Amino acid sequence: MTGFQPRHFGQQAQRALTAALVVSAAACTQHSAPAPGANAASASAAAPSAVAARTYVKPSDAELRRKLTPVEYEVTQQAATERPFDNPYWNNHEPGLYVDAVTGEPLFSSRDKFDSGSGWPSFTRPIDPARLVSRSDDSAGLDRTEVRSRSGDSHLGHLFSDGPQPTGLRYCINSAALRFIPLSQLAAQGYGDYASLVSTPAPVQTANAPAATPAP
Repeated sequence: MTGFQPRHFGQQAQRALTAALVVSAAACTQHSAPAPGANAASASAAAPSAVAARTYVKPSDAELRRKLTPVEYEVTQQAATERPFDNPYWNNHEPGLYVDAVTGEPLFSSRDKFDSGSGWPSFTRPIDPARLVSRSDDSAGLDRTEVRSRSGDSHLGHLFSDGPQPTGLRYCINSAALRFIPLSQLAAQGYGDYASLVSTPAPVQTANAPAATPAP
């Protein structure tokens, strides 16, 4: 994945960000994880049966350009990378559900979120591995595992094998690819059946960040 180069950044800031992302990505190839299988060990919990069959449709490109911010569009549709430590959810510890910003498909629970020290939201596992698509990413000459949403085909981030137990995995995800729904609003927004997956506070988990943290 290429570094994020938003149009509204100044040239000096853009060059600094690009250089930082290149160094970060180059230093993390040893942490890249193979694409996980859709098994119970990778899942936060079984998806509620009442909503498991719900479908999520990707809007047209024209609608996405109206709906998403420039950063959200460039991340989800063009595989860009947002700034670390300068995004909405990297330090969010409120219990709730993280859904695809494009389709609303549930992807991650706050219960599986941890502080990776990377400046991007990090999770040990998805709610349901079947909702994600993992594929090899050799962009910039690096061997990484890209993670995309299944229904929306949104670029989310990358998967690495340097996370905490019990999975040892780190889903390094862009905040711009996600929409956070607080526990208190799940029912009102149609996600009430997921309350049991996020009803406990986010665990206090940390993982030692690599010397140069890989970009999502």
